[in-house]
Parts: sequence; structure tokens; C-alpha cells
Amino acid sequence: MVMDMVEKVEEKEDVKWERWQKKRIFVREVAGKYEEVWKELLNQPRVYKSKEIPFKGGPIKFGKHIINPQRTKVTQTIETHIDVLAPGAYGQKHGHMNSAVFYILEGKGYDVHDGERYDYEAGDAVIVSNSCVHQHFNASNERPLRAVAFKAKPLFLFFNLLFQKTVDYPPEEPLPGWEDFKPED
Repeated sequence: MVMDMVEKVEEKEDVKWERWQKKRIFVREVAGKYEEVWKELLNQPRVYKSKEIPFKGGPIKFGKHIINPQRTKVTQTIETHIDVLAPGAYGQKHGHMNSAVFYILEGKGYDVHDGERYDYEAGDAVIVSNSCVHQHFNASNERPLRAVAFKAKPLFLFFNLLFQKTVDYPPEEPLPGWEDFKPED
């Protein structure tokens, strides 16, 4: 199954998605004198305004990364992002070593985890287990699906649990009737 995933990804290497193709920081150096490092971490913001961060992506899947080692110094073990799927849309089919928890903020949808469907709606929490090949779907043709995700991806990468692959990318064309869809901040 893993080899099938790798082969499908290699066939689609010409597809470029900025976040998945650019160099990123997964684990940041923490160096300096203990007292200086400690004070710097204590002085980091405790509130990060997601409305100040623009959505990226499109035309059917959008995301913004709020907490991760690239943006914040206060934590290296958690990554938090907000995803929005346009009405009727779906995200990439992918798998990763780290588990994830999604809290559904708005809408109705479902995931397919290793071939099994799980339905959810606003107020539900969804757990994606380690090494699960999964995909997120918006079940509504009228409203967006919005979720916040929490992952320990930086910690998994630090321990060399590196596997993460995209099997199928989201469409590059908007769905009919939603050509101008943009998520609200």
C-alpha cells in the first residue's frame, strides 16, 4: 500500500502546491545561555490572531497555519492550522506518521480513513490515527467546511518518523458555481 502511494505521488510530481514544495523549518534551533533562552520563551505572545494570517491555497481548499516552528518560538511540538473546503469540495488524499485531531468549526463533512467513512458536523472532533491514509470532504453543496487541526508533526519529524505523502491532490479548478469562493477570515 505504501509503495502504491509513492508511485502515485511520483506520477504527479509536476503538480506544485506552495506549502508542500517549499523548504520549511520543522525543528528550530534552541541555542543560547539558559537564562536568555528561558526569558525569550517566557516573553513570547500567548495569543495568535488567526484573522491576521491570510488564507493560502485554492480554488477549493484553503488553509492558514497559526502555530508551528516556522512562525512561533513558544512551541516546537505542536502544529495548528485552519482548513476551509469550498462547498462540495475535498482535500488531498494523503497519509502521515503523526496523528491529528480536527475540531469542526463550521459545516458538515466526512473523512475516509483507510477506506472507511466517518461523518461529522460542527462541534465534533475527528481523530486521524498514525499512518492512516485519509481525505477530507465537505458534504454540503451550499456551505463551506471549516476545521482547526492540531498535530504533533514537528515532534514526529524530530524523532525521524518522516513519512508523509500525498496520494491525490485537490482539483486545480473550482467546482461549478463556486468559481469565486474565498473563505472568510
